[in-house]
Amino acid sequence: MNPANLRKPVVAGQFYPASAKDLKAMISSFTDKSAPKFDCLGCILPHAGYIYSGKVAAQTISGIKIKDTVVLLGPNHTGRGVTFSIMPQGRWQTPLGDVEINNQLAGLFLDKSKYLEADSLAHLDEHSLEVELPILQYFKNDFKIVPIAIRAEELNVLDAIGQELASVVIENDFQSSVMFIASSDLTHYEPQESAKIKDALAIAAILKLDEQKLKAQVEESEISMCGFAPIAILIKLAKLLGAKGGRLIKYQTSGDAIGDKSSVVGYAGITIN
Repeated sequence: MNPANLRKPVVAGQFYPASAKDLKAMISSFTDKSAPKFDCLGCILPHAGYIYSGKVAAQTISGIKIKDTVVLLGPNHTGRGVTFSIMPQGRWQTPLGDVEINNQLAGLFLDKSKYLEADSLAHLDEHSLEVELPILQYFKNDFKIVPIAIRAEELNVLDAIGQELASVVIENDFQSSVMFIASSDLTHYEPQESAKIKDALAIAAILKLDEQKLKAQVEESEISMCGFAPIAILIKLAKLLGAKGGRLIKYQTSGDAIGDKSSVVGYAGITIN
């Protein structure tokens, strides 16, 4: 394989352990070992350092039957690359091994979409998708991914992308083999009390699969969630694939994890079905 197509980890040793042994032990400590497994169209996971948000992500994935391909939708924090970026081929490396990109599905998305473009630059230093991979790998070692990074929040465009992605899944009868993950943290760097109030508003809109209400709450309440765009796309496509609602698996803040509640970030794990 062309070395240029190997996306190496950029936050191993920072957001999560660089040692496979330590990484597995940390994820194991977070999992819900009694959770029954069920199918879902998609879920929402946080993407902070594991000491802050790892328990939310791991407990959410604990109850999901991970499908053969996971489409990862995340915000572009770096500002690099194109506005709507798919890395269309190659592998992503983590301490737990390499994960191959489903180049067939990525190609179908690119053919269908007016907005998505083939691009690797947006993904090189972006952590929001990378941090989900080791937790997925802990539970399943033979899945593929399609990484998509988003750097715009116009709701009409996000709805259109959701329609495009759903159309590809429906037209190719991929419902049983493809799931979607939207990567997002919620309120950033506010006192615990205000963060929880704002996050409850965002979560309520997500559970109702109402992306318009979510957009209104983000704007009116000044909710500093970083992954509104991926979540809006997920909500739109999930409804087109037959989803009826969301289920909150776990919510906590960084303050719950480490004790400092003066300036926290909120994290929610939500399944969509």
